[in-house]
Amino acid sequence: MVATKEQLVDSIIEILKSFLKNEQVLSATTNISRDLNLDSLAIMDLMMELEEKFDISIPLNLVPEIQTIGDLADAVLQIKTAQTSNT
Repeated sequence: MVATKEQLVDSIIEILKSFLKNEQVLSATTNISRDLNLDSLAIMDLMMELEEKFDISIPLNLVPEIQTIGDLADAVLQIKTAQTSNT
């Protein structure tokens, strides 16, 4: 079963908290690079953690298009849905 966008946002926020030095209020509209000051290496580490957690492969060409936590949840949902429909 594919998770809902809200469930994905919650999961992504939990993973992101391990990358942050201080407690920040995170939501679907939080900009990953600007609001969280994550550099490109941290973003790639985040993508690898998400790939492992959700058993997906996030295409590198999608990464520049992902700005917010909501965008990231949409991308994961799209990939998971495509995987489910192909099985």
